[in-house]
This record gives sequence, C-alpha cells and structure tokens, in this order.
Amino acid sequence: MKLWHERRYYSLDSYLKTTYGRKLYKISLDAGMTCPNRDGTLDTRGCIFCSAGGSGDFAASRRCSITEQIENGKTQTRRKFRPNQDSSVPCYIAYFQAYTNTYADLDYLRNVFTEAALHPDIVLLSIATRPDCLGTDVLDLLTEIQHMKPVWIELGLQTIHKPTAEFIRRGYELDCFQNAVHVLSQRQIPIIVHTILGLPGETKAQMIETIDYVCRFPIFGIKLQLLHILKGTDLAAYYQQHPFPILSEEAYVNLIVEILERIPDTITIHRLTGDGPRNLLIEPTWSLNKRKVLNEIQKRLVELQTWQGRKEQLCSRHFPYTN
Repeated sequence: MKLWHERRYYSLDSYLKTTYGRKLYKISLDAGMTCPNRDGTLDTRGCIFCSAGGSGDFAASRRCSITEQIENGKTQTRRKFRPNQDSSVPCYIAYFQAYTNTYADLDYLRNVFTEAALHPDIVLLSIATRPDCLGTDVLDLLTEIQHMKPVWIELGLQTIHKPTAEFIRRGYELDCFQNAVHVLSQRQIPIIVHTILGLPGETKAQMIETIDYVCRFPIFGIKLQLLHILKGTDLAAYYQQHPFPILSEEAYVNLIVEILERIPDTITIHRLTGDGPRNLLIEPTWSLNKRKVLNEIQKRLVELQTWQGRKEQLCSRHFPYTN
C-alpha cells in the first residue's frame, strides 16, 4: 500500500515543511520572455491551449523589474500568511512562469535569475521552460545559479501521445523530453513535469499511460493540470466549432485518485488541478471552486484508504498468516 503523507500523498507543502521547516509562498513572475512557438522559430500561434499571457495569467506585469514583482507578490500573499503556523517571517519561491523562461539571451537570463536569487526573502527559484530550450550554455548558467539558491526546472510535457502533441502544437518530440531529463539529472537539477488531463481525444487509459511514463524517470515532482479552455485561445475557437467531451468533476476526482495511487512516494505532487482565470475560463466551470475539488479528492482518498484497511482486515481473518 502507498505510504500516505499528511494529505495522503506526497504534497509539495509536506516536502517544503520537511525540508525548510516552514511553508513557502510562490510568487509568479513574468521576466519578459517569449517562446519558440510564438516568435516564428517553430510557430507563431503558441500551443493551442496557451493564453495571451503565455500560461502566466497570474504573474505580475513584465513592465516591473523582478525585484518589484517579488515585492508586489509579497504584498498579495500577506493575507495568506499565518504567523502561528508558518514562521515568524514569510519566505518565497520565485516562480518564473510566463512563456519559456530559458529562451532568451544568456546575459539577460543571468541578470533576471541572479536578481531573484539575491533577494533575501527568496528561498529558491522554479523556472518553467521547454525541453528544447536547454542548451549547454543555459545548463551551465542554471548550475551557476544553483550555487546561490536552489533551482527547480519545470518542463511542459503535457502528454506522451504523438497525435495529441501535434494537435496542441507542442513542437518537440518525446526524445527531446527524455534528453532534457537526462542532462538535468546529470547536473542534479530537480525536475518538475507538467501534464494536462482531459486533452481532446485522449482516453483515460492514455492519460494514465502519460503518468506511468513520467514516473519512470528520476523526476522530483509532477503537476497534474486539468485542461482549461480559455477565452482568446485557439483551443476555445476549436471547441466552439468542434465541441469535445469535458471531464466532469466526479470523473476528474476519480481519475486523480487513481493516478495518485500509481505515483511513487518519492515524487512530490505540485498540483492536483489548476487555477483558470475567472474572467477567461470557458470550461470546465466547476473547476472555479478549487477548494471544493481538492476537498472531494481528499474525501475520496480517505474513503479509499478506509476501504483498503477493511479489505486487509477481512483478508487477514480469512487467510491468517502462518509459519
């Protein structure tokens, strides 16, 4: 049976409290990057699900410096801070979220990463990027920054299935992801993999295949992202012309519970659903009540553990262990 943690899975919160002795708050940053899927290198349209904000809809304005964005983020998280439970002083993760955050001139990358790493309230950097944007020079820079503050790399994989990857315009092959994991692991840079559940045309079995595949690699964490259809995206236009089935809340909760049972205890769970901007979200609207969704997942996990415990008791009664 799975080794259950505080939330009955190995949550990021559990990892942070165990490792750093406190809760860390994530501040989303926009470092003014672009993406090879947008600047014409691979495409100009971006991934089909990606909003105009480059998946950084909750990041601060790129017109502000990194330090200004961090200070603004600190102000916004003060209402969440609980001095009695967290610590006397809040600490933060600098999350480079918007667009592809290793896709820029090396000197520029060094400047923005260093600015974040030198901020006294930043404990670590989490950098979202693509597997095809990790050249040797970038890897050397990440290793350099790691001597200042810990660095995590978040890789957008989404799916292992080629037809879906082509449909969402991911722009790279699966072996590119494999190579990125290999070179990052060699440098002992922790890897967090982004997956999307509910992509058009994918079956439950295919979604689980993606998770099983990812879990075979030496990764630090995984993000389980519910597909969001956002206004202004090509996915929204496609959905209007070709409506496809959207996962119900019950189906999603059941899928997550089944997936969590398959993920090794060594892998931290960084996300169980996702935050769709209320003013942009078309479907699924039930995901707007994130607290309810998380509570339903927790409830199902408790029910499952209770059922497993009862099953083991029954088995021990009918088939007692003997030497």
